Amino acid sequence: MAKKRAAGPITRRPLKNQKRARATFGEVLSTASRRAHDQVNRRSGRPGDKLVWAMVAAAEMDDDIDHADWLKRLMRWVLAVVMLPLCWVTSWTFLARFSQATVDQNFWKTAEFWYFATGVIVMLGWFWSGLFQRFFLYLYVLGHELTHAVFVVLFRGRVTDFHVSTEGGYITTNKTNLVIALSPYFVPFWSVVGAVFYLLARHFAGFSGEWDRVLYALLGATWTFHMVWTIWMIPRDQPDLKENGTFLSLVIIYLANLLIMTGLLCISTGSVWENTQGFGMEWLRNAATWGDAFLRWAQTLRH
Repeated sequence: MAKKRAAGPITRRPLKNQKRARATFGEVLSTASRRAHDQVNRRSGRPGDKLVWAMVAAAEMDDDIDHADWLKRLMRWVLAVVMLPLCWVTSWTFLARFSQATVDQNFWKTAEFWYFATGVIVMLGWFWSGLFQRFFLYLYVLGHELTHAVFVVLFRGRVTDFHVSTEGGYITTNKTNLVIALSPYFVPFWSVVGAVFYLLARHFAGFSGEWDRVLYALLGATWTFHMVWTIWMIPRDQPDLKENGTFLSLVIIYLANLLIMTGLLCISTGSVWENTQGFGMEWLRNAATWGDAFLRWAQTLRH
């Protein structure tokens, strides 16, 4: 494998006429992960351009990222540790609210819950069966790179190159930051696309409220698609995570996905405003409770 150089990296490609035996879905994903380390993203040739790395086809990071100075590493670790209590309190509150909605409010008996659950089960079944594996692999890479590109535009950056295939993908841009790098790990791109198309179709076609169950099934399937790929790919040495520190990136990804799940829960169990307000008040109570417990524990250690 050629090493990355200042003048620009070299991309290795498989031979087109090489015959292969039919692989299982797990083998396809493992092969894609290995190719991610062999394939190196190309630069656009314009001064100051930076690369946003793909989850499935990423290159080695620049030396200044791989060998960040100790102060920057320390600050990242401190920030990640500071965020851990937020993750704990938010997780505790989410589980409590979900349990309350499911048991006390009989949320599990509602059509919304079962349509969403059906979408989840269907997508999980597809993931383990490997049906249409190359198509969904391409769809995943496409959603990943489009998410990068959308956030580049939102941060007033410029995308100068875009590539997607089952071998991997990348975009080339003049701007990158923590949100741009990590956005595909917590934004369920195809869920957003599906919701937008459904709402437009409902508006122009005049669908009745009964059709909203289709939206819940669609959200269940697409959100699960996002989660299973994220969980599958994160342990496979992702340069997107290394760019801002793996530990800090994982904490942010966890908290962001948890907040999205909280939003889905608030939307699907009645009044959005009342549910959001209730979640916020319970979060504050839990934060005070756990904060008091921590202070008591710290005092016992001193004595």
